[in-house]
Amino acid sequence: MSLQAELEHYRNVLIVRLRGELDHHTADVVRFKMEEALLRGSSDHVILSLKDLQFMDSSGLGVILGRYKQVKSKGGKMVVCDVNPSVYRLFELSGLFKIITIHDDERTAISSLEVVS
Repeated sequence: MSLQAELEHYRNVLIVRLRGELDHHTADVVRFKMEEALLRGSSDHVILSLKDLQFMDSSGLGVILGRYKQVKSKGGKMVVCDVNPSVYRLFELSGLFKIITIHDDERTAISSLEVVS
């Protein structure tokens, strides 16, 4: 299975919706698309919507952590929403939830960032 990445700018937030599998085969594509969108856009914050992400490995964690550092260095926040159980477990085991907040859906993720902005 491949990966589809849909990026949308909403106010000062970049919403990234991932569908499929984020692994060593697809990690570079996601990294490039997110870096490019963050560099050329006016987004301060990032929402990762993972509702349709079926699988993720350590390469995916690396991409997410790298973009988290990129956003944080500019004073922004990254949040995650709609995480399925298998990907949630990977986040838990890796400790990413200690630095990245999780929300049930995009609406609540957007609301949380509007309070921050």
